[in-house]
Amino acid sequence: MTPNSDDHPDSQGIVAKVSEATEVVAEASDLVASVVTTAASDIGSYIRSQREAAQVSMRQLASRAGVSNPYLSQIERGLRKPSAEVLTQIAKGLRVSSEALYVRAGFLEERPHGPVRDALLGDTEITERQKHVLIEIYDSFRRENEQTQKAGESAGVATPEPDPSIDQRLTQTPESPIQESSP
Repeated sequence: MTPNSDDHPDSQGIVAKVSEATEVVAEASDLVASVVTTAASDIGSYIRSQREAAQVSMRQLASRAGVSNPYLSQIERGLRKPSAEVLTQIAKGLRVSSEALYVRAGFLEERPHGPVRDALLGDTEITERQKHVLIEIYDSFRRENEQTQKAGESAGVATPEPDPSIDQRLTQTPESPIQESSP
């Protein structure tokens, strides 16, 4: 009985497929390494630009962030990718949003910004924790309003428009109380 070619897999075909799979894995590995290098370089150049804009020396920022001068230099040159903890310390040292650094480093996905969010992130008078809490509250209000609007639309109920007179009343200065004259 002669062996049938259907009974035995084609060994050359398997070798070709394994070779092709190996090439795909190698390309994917190169791509991942490239992305990590780009992210490290991107966060480093961003930190450098923020430091220079704030007119802070590398030595001053390293001291404020509690890292060594050589380590900060390596981060800025894209040779090292800092941890989230180090990014938080650098953000405090630069007085910028930790969230902005996390997004640049790839720890967080970028969320859509609006004027309220931008104002909160840019405020230098409140702490990072306070900024985070205020943004969470703001986002929860937006989600609640969106759910209410969707529920109203699905029920066929028109959602009321905001009353512009409320904004006017909030921006007006209170009038002085009326004093009654006594006879």
